Amino acid sequence: MRRRLRGGCVLEEQRLFDSYEKNVSYLKDRLGVEESFDMVHLDLVYAGRGMSLFLVDGFVKDDILHYLMKLLSRLDPDQLDPDPLEKLLKTHLPYVELEKKKDLNAAADWVLAGPTALVVEGVDEIIMIDARTYPVRGLQEPDLERVVRGSRDGFVETIIFNTALTRRRIRDRSLRMEYLQVGRRSLTDVCICYVKDIADSDRVEELKKVLQEIDTDALPMAEKTIDEYISGRYWNPYPVIRYTERPDTAAAHLYEGHILVIIDGSPSVMITPSTFWHHLQHAEEYRQKPLVGAYLRAVRFFAFFASIFILPLYFLFSKRPDLLPEALAFIGPTDTGTLPLIVQFLIAEIGIDMLRMAAIHTPSTLGTALGLVAAILIGQVAVEVGMFSSEVVLYLALAAIGTFATPSYEFGLADRITRLVLLLITGFFGLKGYVLGITLWLLYISSMKSFKTPYLWPFLPFSWKPLRDVLLRSPIPLKNRRPAFLHPNDPDR
Repeated sequence: MRRRLRGGCVLEEQRLFDSYEKNVSYLKDRLGVEESFDMVHLDLVYAGRGMSLFLVDGFVKDDILHYLMKLLSRLDPDQLDPDPLEKLLKTHLPYVELEKKKDLNAAADWVLAGPTALVVEGVDEIIMIDARTYPVRGLQEPDLERVVRGSRDGFVETIIFNTALTRRRIRDRSLRMEYLQVGRRSLTDVCICYVKDIADSDRVEELKKVLQEIDTDALPMAEKTIDEYISGRYWNPYPVIRYTERPDTAAAHLYEGHILVIIDGSPSVMITPSTFWHHLQHAEEYRQKPLVGAYLRAVRFFAFFASIFILPLYFLFSKRPDLLPEALAFIGPTDTGTLPLIVQFLIAEIGIDMLRMAAIHTPSTLGTALGLVAAILIGQVAVEVGMFSSEVVLYLALAAIGTFATPSYEFGLADRITRLVLLLITGFFGLKGYVLGITLWLLYISSMKSFKTPYLWPFLPFSWKPLRDVLLRSPIPLKNRRPAFLHPNDPDR
């Protein structure tokens, strides 16, 4: 036996035996044919030769396999002489996706992934027939990235569908889809997608190296498992990778020079590298006229920053009304309620998270009822019994709206953590704590990097033209340049 390396997984290599019966017996044992009801072994005799088909029930297109078996059943022994392997591949198996394998273990791994293995007596290689099919849901618009106008298709859980949706939008001869497998046991299919004429080759090689060095049994959570391996800072709440389920969004980033990672089993495609500002962009901004898109982006930025700073700022003003000018004296609470303000905020924040989790686990038919219960409990009843003041409910609602207006779900959750920390620091140290908290937050995200790219680029390090494109939704004919931090091969095109 020799060892082989595939996609970061070191596996044992077993060459075919000289005996057809030994090869069949080895595969039956390797695949657990007698133990798993869905592992199928067909013992056949065609053209006077023993043949065996190994397949997973439910992964094979029955009509195609039945058609190929009918063709094999009509063969005469002399039709496979003198070279049966070449005759089968080039003449008697008229199918698009055929491969040869000399490694029994590799063939078994392929069978587990979906293709069918054909073992032929007297042939020293195994023929792999890739006539697989996977259970897949229909293409539909992603829930998290809806647009008023635009395409309604979205990525699904099958990698081949996702690569096809991407290639449909990018008919570029230099589009590359590089395949590898990650996970010692799961051997999960992973695709690195990039436009070779645009993407930085050094970044591509670096990403491939990172993926190949992942040492784990499996990827049970698909892209999220990979994220925790390649992001580096495990306890950092802010995402350094952007996710999308929209093929048009993925295509737009490929044309800029980004690199995509597509994982089988997940509809979320990873966009690398991504900066702080990528998580605040949405396809809807580019589905509208530039002026409208710029307005929507400005509103989104305002909502994001309000979701972080408005609650701590209101708490600070309620404790230090002397900081307010007379014209804004109405901001302070008229009735603070029976509980301290800081406790009210913490209870309300936890209550919103409980409602969010309840909404995820609640069937859609009961979603309206849940919303009514939440409005009554957190709004009317809580204020009437004195648990919350009405101002707390108002400003908490503004902060929650800002969080939900953030396009990136992971980014919104990180904002909630930041808001809680800033609220606690302000509660303990007042004005100094508020200023210190904001300063530490800025220093923290300024120190972050996404694949060696500064997280706040182009704000830090400062670059005016890219920053203008970030803050404003520039007209597409005028935005005729690719982000410099990606080091694209043709930046001015």
